[in-house]
Amino acid sequence: MFLIDDVLLSPAKGLFYIFKQIHKAAEEEFLNEEGVTAQLSELYMMLETGKITEEEFNNRESELLNRLEQIEEYKKKHFEVVDESEENEESEDEDEVRNVVVRKNKKRTKSSRNRKNNE
Repeated sequence: MFLIDDVLLSPAKGLFYIFKQIHKAAEEEFLNEEGVTAQLSELYMMLETGKITEEEFNNRESELLNRLEQIEEYKKKHFEVVDESEENEESEDEDEVRNVVVRKNKKRTKSSRNRKNNE
């Protein structure tokens, strides 16, 4: 029964896998901040060299900055973005908790040794 189900559902599973791969590729392209920042730096160079006017620069710059904001909002919404400073604080807190637990365990073992020695 399960073998028949697998055979009948394999085309659908294959299509699902293809759609997941397409979605993944599109998401990676959408979230490519480096490409947008490269376009921004290229845009600044074009303005400095006089290849584009101030008006064209302002229009394209606002589009690229909006794009960066969209990427940031998407990442905040779909991925848990944690600042490195927050990660460091969390790891320091975890280290403190571990140290307290280790100290308590050491005290317990010392007190239990003392009890055994007294008996």
